[in-house]
Amino acid sequence: MNGLDWAVLIGYFGVMVAIGVWSHKRVDNVSDFFTAGGKMPWWLSGISHHMSGYSAVMFTGYAGIAYTYGVTSFVTWSFPIALGIAIGSKLFAPRINRLRSRLHVASPLEYLKNRYDLKTQQALAWSGMLLKIVDVGAKWAAIATLLSVFTGVSLNQGILITGAITAVYCTIGGLWADALTELGQFVIQLLAGVAMFVAVVMELNDKGIGFFGAWDEPELQGHGEPLVGPYGTVFLLAFLFIKLFEYNGGMLNQAQRYMATSSAREAERSARLSAVLWLVWPVVLFFPMWMSPLLVDAQKPDGSDSYGLMTEQLLPHGLLGLVIVGFFSHTMAMCSSDANAIAAVFTRDVAPVVSAKARRWDERRGLIAARLTTVVFLALSMAVATQVNSPTFKDIITVVIKWVAGLMGPIAIPMMLGLLRPFRRSGPTAALTSWAMGLLAFWLVNYPINWNVDGGVPLQYQVSIPLAVSLVLYVVIGFVKPEDTEDRLAVIERVNSDGDGAVAVPAQAGGQRVMD
Repeated sequence: MNGLDWAVLIGYFGVMVAIGVWSHKRVDNVSDFFTAGGKMPWWLSGISHHMSGYSAVMFTGYAGIAYTYGVTSFVTWSFPIALGIAIGSKLFAPRINRLRSRLHVASPLEYLKNRYDLKTQQALAWSGMLLKIVDVGAKWAAIATLLSVFTGVSLNQGILITGAITAVYCTIGGLWADALTELGQFVIQLLAGVAMFVAVVMELNDKGIGFFGAWDEPELQGHGEPLVGPYGTVFLLAFLFIKLFEYNGGMLNQAQRYMATSSAREAERSARLSAVLWLVWPVVLFFPMWMSPLLVDAQKPDGSDSYGLMTEQLLPHGLLGLVIVGFFSHTMAMCSSDANAIAAVFTRDVAPVVSAKARRWDERRGLIAARLTTVVFLALSMAVATQVNSPTFKDIITVVIKWVAGLMGPIAIPMMLGLLRPFRRSGPTAALTSWAMGLLAFWLVNYPINWNVDGGVPLQYQVSIPLAVSLVLYVVIGFVKPEDTEDRLAVIERVNSDGDGAVAVPAQAGGQRVMD
């Protein structure tokens, strides 16, 4: 990097902070901070939903998969995400929006207190927060890894720089700042992605390699196969099922984008836009990664540095800075949205249970608590990021694929399926049992069993078995021990009804009922 690249990077940071300051004027209460007051346009919500699903892991971990295996990086990652969101646009997006508009909640988990009970809500809230700290820690490590390639700064310095800038704008501006910065980041990503795509095509032409003929080169032998290596059919199906829950609200931050729109119909449109973007745009981003074996020799065994090396080699200064900004935009988009979601869970779901003072917060104190919680979450995730390459966490892609995908299912199953009428018989016993046994299955498959199986348990089973265990138990226990009380059925009807019929729902605070 030279002075021009640094100017682009510093200018980007300045714009992000400025958006945060401007967004601060639109945040008057907790609802504004966590759900934009239900006033976010569907197209902004859709772009924000799309951007909050990316991180620099794509340019490190998934770049390594693309370098090693080829197009399976798209087939087993962004394609199932696109398909999962498309399904969720009808199945989950409208119902999640009604959580805000009809049950008047500001956290995606807040409704669980009435859908199940307080114990279930707390179990999912605490486990979800802890998982998100690990998840976001992996994202900080990914962007710091890329930053070290370009600037030579240490891993910890990179984590501190990106975390501090993100903390400023998302803490003062809330979800509005997240969405508006993600819009700007989308534009940057568009310019950077097209620049890299064109640079790779021109470099291939200079080497006498045609756009389509590249796949016949020896270095890319087998890279055109959709399912190879550990990423086979079972992995694809498991990943599709996992992403159906994760990207429609199971990891909380995407649920907020649905809640932020004005109506269930707008939430559905938001999800459809995000699905289209996930289907089309990653192809542009992945193409240079698929071609990377023809252009660079990765220094790391997993190929995770291949995209960074290729960027340095192909792009002139200025454009190089723009692509680096693109790396930052991905990670900061996801991490800021996660921070906002976890702050919502803590201040709305956890704090009122553990502290009597929290139950008496007015709007001003609640907003202060939300901002402080955002800062604390970011600090904890940054601390975890410094340990990502330790023996406990192994490496970046292991954390993201195995830990997050494997642990997300047991948390998301009760939360997401609890919205749907067919699962109305499943109550707190089904929810807590499926959650606990899913977490136990993850530990057994990934550690004791994995250690005692020659060659280890295949990755697809490591991530799919916990979700399968949770799903089966949630459904079976619901039939064996139905707990569909009148109050719980009322909650389900409110989020499933298209009309505005008056159905009594227990109030979110106290025992008073409200009529919507």
